[in-house]
Amino acid sequence: MAATLRGTPNAIGVAPNQNNIKHMKERGITRGNSALLPGAGFDVKTLLAPEQAVTLYLAHAKVRSPQIEFVPLEHAFERTLAQPIAADAAYPAAPRSAMDGFALRSSETPGRLQVSGEIRMGHAWSGVLGRGCAIRIPTGGVVPPDADAVVPIEDVRLEGDAIEVPQAVGTGEAVTPVGSDMRAGEPVLERGRRIGGAELGVLATLGVVAVPVYRKPVVAVLSSGDELVDASAAPGPGQIRDSNRWAVAGTLQALGAAVRHVPTAPDNPQRLEALLREAVATADAVVMTGGSSVGERDFTPRIVDSLGDPGVIVHGLRVKPGKPTVLASIDGKPVIGLPGNPTSALMILEAVAAPIICALTGGTYRPRTVEARLAAPYRKRAGWTWFVPVGLDQTTTPVAAHPLELRSSMVSLLARASGFLVLDETVESLDAGARVYVTSFI
Repeated sequence: MAATLRGTPNAIGVAPNQNNIKHMKERGITRGNSALLPGAGFDVKTLLAPEQAVTLYLAHAKVRSPQIEFVPLEHAFERTLAQPIAADAAYPAAPRSAMDGFALRSSETPGRLQVSGEIRMGHAWSGVLGRGCAIRIPTGGVVPPDADAVVPIEDVRLEGDAIEVPQAVGTGEAVTPVGSDMRAGEPVLERGRRIGGAELGVLATLGVVAVPVYRKPVVAVLSSGDELVDASAAPGPGQIRDSNRWAVAGTLQALGAAVRHVPTAPDNPQRLEALLREAVATADAVVMTGGSSVGERDFTPRIVDSLGDPGVIVHGLRVKPGKPTVLASIDGKPVIGLPGNPTSALMILEAVAAPIICALTGGTYRPRTVEARLAAPYRKRAGWTWFVPVGLDQTTTPVAAHPLELRSSMVSLLARASGFLVLDETVESLDAGARVYVTSFI
């Protein structure tokens, strides 16, 4: 029988899960696997699942609260709202016509009515609606106090300066009531909401021209490795262009962070430590790629752990790809060590580290998912979480998800994928046709 995956496949929240914390404390887990000695391999038995790792991290990292600033309305697009916004009055403030037509008394329909005037946009009617009369009104025009309905122009017969209304018009028909859009004091936009075009329209309507937003956290991006050269350079033998920093920077910006690039760190402990200390001192967080494994030349975790408290909280995840991930905090500033392989680095940032960055921005991590059916059977290692890139075929009903070959060293894999599956520890195999939820890339 085909398996079915849970409906929230990337349920890694931005708040510590107290049940997870209690469970880990009962097992004696207060830090993730810390293989910090040269040549030490990971103890697979103590590696944490991604959700456990983020829960543990947020419980111990003491991530600093984001600061609030006020920006002009024209600069508020795609910022995160730092305070809730409520309506200052009723909108609309007066009843308005929903159609081009004639304002009238519903009690006088059906029948013949004299057209005794016209309401212009931007002007209120100052006259009196006489008995047996109607007033021409445009869409959005203010309905006069003596009228209780509007008849659309296409529903009447024009006869000189009179109209014939053949059908009865109901009270309130084609009229937008007072406060039907927003009521005075009604909460309209919640704190933590990302400001888009619709939100800008609400803010402008309410006259909020100095918008309270969370300051964008500055995240320092650092790549490490003697093999890396600039994207503009021609790689020599054994060298590669540094693609990770640009993939990471783009994802961080999509999450609402401001990126500051740090020079590439060579495989030199002293130089790496100097760059990391400067990055931690001058940024709100650091995301680095490479050097997070446990080989003799992978000294990054030891250096990070020495920079301040609490240091490395998690080193190593029970996940594919991205096992050698480092989650650290230095005096409330996240330091995230991603694997050096391009697919692993970007996948861990998207699927694991995104909630940590969102906590810095003041936003809420809400992964977008698409329901699909698995196009082919799939098997994985039991007891591990796998992030599986997939391509979506939108021409089929239901949408078909095609698993892509997972190779961590590929640069183009995630660019060719439509999203990814989160197959947790309980999943060992899925049949073709299984219902799955594809998480979209940020």
